[in-house]
Amino acid sequence: MTARKTKARRLSILALALGAWFWAGVAHAQTPAQSQGETVVDDETQTAVADYNAGNFGAALKEFHHAADRGNRLAEFNYAMMLLNGEGTAADVGEGRKWLLKAAEANMSHAQYVYGKMYDDGDFVTRDPAVAHEWFLKAAQQGHVQAELALANQFLDGRGTPRDNAQAFVWYKKAAEGGDMTAQYVTGSFYELGGDGVQRNLNVARAYYAAAAAQGDPAARLKYQELSQALQKEAKRQGAK
Repeated sequence: MTARKTKARRLSILALALGAWFWAGVAHAQTPAQSQGETVVDDETQTAVADYNAGNFGAALKEFHHAADRGNRLAEFNYAMMLLNGEGTAADVGEGRKWLLKAAEANMSHAQYVYGKMYDDGDFVTRDPAVAHEWFLKAAQQGHVQAELALANQFLDGRGTPRDNAQAFVWYKKAAEGGDMTAQYVTGSFYELGGDGVQRNLNVARAYYAAAAAQGDPAARLKYQELSQALQKEAKRQGAK
């Protein structure tokens, strides 16, 4: 089973304002994080978000730092990202990693995912897929869709954990149900091919391909059309008996 994979190209500020999650900065996959009711946003953090979005990085850095010192997990995460990316200050990898770990240990699922991703990619740390696996699992168990996809990729590749296609399918399916386009395509592939504890079902495969196609995946659209034609031919063959 070959999976197509996506990954963020850089670490990003995660801003929370007006009750919704937003991304600031450039990311390859801009999937909203799962808040899980896990972060209380105070006035200073809200102000920091506004200053960051306005490009006032120096002010945002100080405000995130103050809020982080009081234990606000969103502020801890955003302060870490600014330090790692060198926004509003010279980059400080050691301090940035410290604050990111604080947010992850405080059970912020997105911080857990990003901390794991650092180790999976070897960004700012020595690459260690096993450590990445531990943090991806923590985030995935909270329903973080990107972590579910990352965990599935690890199980499929045997990276940071023994290869286990059955577990890969479990997590791809969870991420697919969470709306991830890549996971929808791969889940469709599992159902199309069968095996690894998955019963072959072309109708179910077609449904997952359709979901990915609806999000703009051209390969999924082709697979949907291919399976639709195959199922139509099979129906005609059965009807002719």
